[in-house]
Amino acid sequence: MDKIFSFLRSKRNFVQGIFALITNGKLDNFLKGNIYTGKLKSVCVPGLNCYSCPGALGSCPIGSFQAVVGSSKYNFSYYITGLLLFFGTIFGRLICGFLCPFGFFQDLVHKIPSKKFSTKRFKLLKYLKYIILVLVVWIFGMIFTDNLKIASPYFCKYICPQGILEGAIPLSIANSGIRAILGKLFTFKFTILLIITISSIFIYRPFCKFLCPLGAFYALTNKFSFYQYYVSENKCISCGKCKRTCKMDVDITKCQKDLECIRCGECIKACPTNAISTSFKNNAEDVNEEYV
Repeated sequence: MDKIFSFLRSKRNFVQGIFALITNGKLDNFLKGNIYTGKLKSVCVPGLNCYSCPGALGSCPIGSFQAVVGSSKYNFSYYITGLLLFFGTIFGRLICGFLCPFGFFQDLVHKIPSKKFSTKRFKLLKYLKYIILVLVVWIFGMIFTDNLKIASPYFCKYICPQGILEGAIPLSIANSGIRAILGKLFTFKFTILLIITISSIFIYRPFCKFLCPLGAFYALTNKFSFYQYYVSENKCISCGKCKRTCKMDVDITKCQKDLECIRCGECIKACPTNAISTSFKNNAEDVNEEYV
């Protein structure tokens, strides 16, 4: 199994691109300016992918969760929560590293040649995404509902830059009617997207680090997910290459279940002694006695 993941890690951008294409496979809608509303839209994809993207075949888990979290009468709310827990329990934040289209977008933008900056000094900002998850996605979804106990997707409507990138921009290009009604909200969210895009050139995944509630949810599952990283004390020479390589500012030798680790595998590539390994077994003792 690790050989398969080793191959996938070596082709990570390719895997990200393929998954983004699969989840947005209704390509003809980009020309028509329509949104796919077929049966597949009742299924949530694991990554952040806008429902309003013309090509989107599935629903965004954050938007879907927020819309129905305030009602105990809708089985759909339990379905979404269960599906998110299912994804997180198996993979943890591996989903952020491999299966999130907006993460892929930030990765591509970061490849633009420029001076790169560390975000270690801003580490307190990483807690902002948990505040957004609890306050905007969950509490707002519980309190601010209509007569049917359905909430407006506040995060998607007012914050999420993916909605502008995948939804509003391509729809407005193809549909003159939508272009005509663009207003202040579009301008506001486009500004957010622009700030994140420009920031992504100089720092790695600013949205994932500081703002993404889906990343915050999956981060919590890093602690108990089946897919885990392990560091061999016998092989590790404490050279620090893994820490210096990690763009998410994680020291994998100190915490293999770090909430910020997106399981991208760059630390594994950097390790000169092959001290870092992965496994789907959640107990290190079950993998090998030398792992901690």
